[in-house]
Formats: sequence, structure tokens, C-alpha cells
Amino acid sequence: MITTAELAKAAGQAFEYLKAQPDIQEAEVFAAANGSLLTRINYTSHIPCNGVEEPKSTESYGIGIQAVFKTPEGAKVGFGSEPSDLTLEGAKRALEKARQGAVHDPEFHSLPKPTGEPRTLSDYHDPKLLHVRDEELVEAGWKVVTGALRTFMASGHLVDIAGSEAVVKRLGLILGGDVTILQERVAIVSTYMPRVQSDESTLIMSFLTAMVEAKDAKGSGWCTGTRLDHFTDEAGVDAAANAIQAIGGERVRAGDYTVILGRQPVTDILNNLVLPSCMASAFYSSSTPFVGKLGKPVASPLLTIYDHGAMPGFMGSKGITCEGLPTGRTDLIKNGVLVGCLTNWYEAQRLLRDARVTEKLGVEAASAPAALAPRNGFRFGAGGGRQFDSQPGVAASNVVVEGTEAVSLDALVARVRNGLYIGRIWYTYPINGLRAGDFTCTVVGDSFIIRDGKLVAPIKANTLRINDNFTRILTNIVGLTKDVKGTLVWAADEVVYAPEIAVRGLHVDEIAGFMEELT
Repeated sequence: MITTAELAKAAGQAFEYLKAQPDIQEAEVFAAANGSLLTRINYTSHIPCNGVEEPKSTESYGIGIQAVFKTPEGAKVGFGSEPSDLTLEGAKRALEKARQGAVHDPEFHSLPKPTGEPRTLSDYHDPKLLHVRDEELVEAGWKVVTGALRTFMASGHLVDIAGSEAVVKRLGLILGGDVTILQERVAIVSTYMPRVQSDESTLIMSFLTAMVEAKDAKGSGWCTGTRLDHFTDEAGVDAAANAIQAIGGERVRAGDYTVILGRQPVTDILNNLVLPSCMASAFYSSSTPFVGKLGKPVASPLLTIYDHGAMPGFMGSKGITCEGLPTGRTDLIKNGVLVGCLTNWYEAQRLLRDARVTEKLGVEAASAPAALAPRNGFRFGAGGGRQFDSQPGVAASNVVVEGTEAVSLDALVARVRNGLYIGRIWYTYPINGLRAGDFTCTVVGDSFIIRDGKLVAPIKANTLRINDNFTRILTNIVGLTKDVKGTLVWAADEVVYAPEIAVRGLHVDEIAGFMEELT
């Protein structure tokens, strides 16, 4: 993998060349190298299998250039990139692409400038994850599989069903998922930050779905981390335990319930609904239900949400953004009040200069800069990594959810008394546009009926949909647990350190109940 020193050298060399070009007014060079290591888990007790498939890897590197050109028609902004070439010739080709694609952008005001905040996170990655061997990757996969199988075989419930440990495997025990390691190295230099900055980050994560096929039961588990030495079998153990608990699932009738949302549903709702509504771009386009509500209550006073990209030991932490600015804490909702937005430099500048900024935010421009600190300008790509061939977007890093009166899960279940625990949802998306707040999703597993303050029976997977409004959910929160866990969901850029959250009056509808009764 390309070293950080090589990226920094290439970025500095390209920048010196750009400074000498007479038609360039401002310029930024971003060089990046990304590695992704994957070991696929595919275990079936009743069909011959490998258990852990062969390790796979992808690697990419290159250089991206954004420049402001002086032209007879006025300033034009362009971006170009070149893959797999960090030489000056590669930079020249990237520059030519930027020049050819340059356009006049009336909403562009400048490339990023220092904000006055210091960088607080350096040398935070795990070198072992940057140099992991194939054998170690495979070992990590087997660690997860072994944890799941040990949990299956130790379950007295499965032994009772199967008759003996020897025939437990005939129930159709299935494990599917992966262990993934991401390696990221970047270097950046620009007109207003002319010293080359660099950053290295690593992470390891595992996702697993376990099934007891003969009983139509499944469960999920995951783990996230930043150090190879700390990686455990947690994902496998949790997935197997949840699959066992799901045996004998019951249907639930449509209606409004007091519901405890598990960590995965909390994360999915944040990723697909709440966080996009807290981005500066959503306020600029008036596509958020929080339009005009900065400084006003938008949730229960029990709820606090913030993003912190410089938290030591957290999975989404980075030393600098992909704009060269320091990461840090951005409060979004504090004790129920909307206090800030996620943004990069470009989105913050165009919103602050918008003639309708007071209408869109709810405060005058002079009062808004503190809520629009550009700490979230990242060039994330599908599958992870910080991409050299894209311009900075807006993404969260480590989202932390806290409650002012947090309790244990047992205490929260007792408080709910009668309701539902929903542990896993899928395909969460807004309907009627994000601003309306309406959304839908499917309950796909890890869920239970609560009666008399206890979890008494599993809910049959894929038989319920949530159809509600997420702004109503935020205001109807009645409790949170005190224990949080780093949680990722499909295609998410951020990690959510999520508790379980109890919500009053959540609406669910049955799926295919009538047809099942007929058959």
C-alpha cells in the first residue's frame, strides 16, 4: 500500500506546480490511498461448506485537484482526478481535467480556510491493521464463526428441540456475513492551508446473521473496533444467541404501541432520516422538517445527539477532514433543542450567504456560524475509504446518542410494561419527501413482545412494518438506556454509539397476515 509519506510528497509537488500556473487563482490537492480487506463467512451445518471463504482485498490510490481558474468570463471552478499515478505527470492530467470541466458557480466563495480550531487527534490508528497478514484476517473470520457455533452447541434450548447435541446441526444452522478491515491514508494541501497535512486511519468490523433454518428463526450480531488485538467473537455470539431466542416467533396485530427501539433501529433511523435532516444542505434546500427551528425544541428533553470526529478510540474518528480542517465535536440536538448542523466548508458558506438564511435556519446569519462549523467535509465512497476522485460531501463520523435520565435495559422494559422491543429493521426510507418526516421500514428480526415488564416471546420476522413520522418519534421518547454500543448499518458512513430508546405510540402494521391465515 502507498505510504503516507509518498502521498504527502506527491501532494506537495503537485501544489508547487499549480502555484506556478498564471491562470490559477486558488488550488487544492488531495491524495489518497485506500485498502479494504474482507473475509466472507458462509457456514452451513447440513451442507458441505468452507465456513470461512478466501480472503479478498482491494486497493486504490490517486490524486484529485480542485482549482479556481481566472477566465475572461470570471472565475470558474473545476475538479479533476487521476488514478494510480502520483507523479507530476499524473497531477498535470488531473489539472487538465479540472480545467476542461470548470464552470461558473455563483454559490462558490472560496476553498476552505482555517477555522482557528486546532487539530487534536494524531497517531491514533493501529499499525497492525495497516499491515495485517492474510492468516490474521482468516483467523478473525474463524473467531467469529467459532463463537457462534459454541453458542449454538451450548444452548440447552436447541438440544431439547433436536434431542441431543449430536443432531443439533440437523436443525440447519447457518452463518453468513463478513469481517472487514479498512485502511485509509490521505494528504492534502491548498492555497489557504499551504502546509501539507496527512492522516492515517484504520478500523475493523464484523457483521453476522445466524439462522436456525428448521425453525425459521434468525438473529444478527455485529462488532466494531479500531485495534486488531481487541477484536473478539462478539458478532458470532450475539447472532447465534439472537437466532436461538427467535424460535417460536409470534405475530403482532397492527396498532400503536410503546416500543423500545434497539441499537440497530436507532442507528438506521438516524442514518436515513435524522442525520440527513441535520445537514446544512438540507436547510439550504428547505428539505428538512427542521426548517426554521435552530435554537428551538425538536425532540424530547431527554435526548442529546452530537457528532465527534476526534474522539480517541472511536471507530469513525479522523485527525482531519478531507478538506484539511480539524475534526471535533458538533452538537446537533441538546436536551431536545436543535443547536447545530453537519456541514463542510462549501455548504456552510453558501447557507450563511443565502438571502433567506433567517427563514431557513430560524436565526440571522450573524448568529449562525457557531452552528455551522465545517467539521464534516469527507470524501467517503461506497464500501468505505476516503476517495481521491470525488469532492468533499457532508458525512457524520461518530454520532453519540445520550439520555439525561438513562437507565438499564431491564429498568426500561419494566417501565414500558406492555409493548414491543424492536431489535432490527430494514429498508428504512422517507415517504412524501424528507421534510414531511413520514417513513416506513420492515421489522426483520431480534424483536420481542413485552408483557408485564418482561420480554416474553419473540416476534415472527418480516411480519411487521413501522409506518410513522420520525419527528413524532423524537418528541415521544420516554426513556433511554445508559449502555451504548458502536453500531453500523448498511451503506452508512458514520458509526452511531447508540443506546436503546423507548418511544410512546409508535404505529406498526401487519405484513401478509391475511394471506398467511388463508394458507
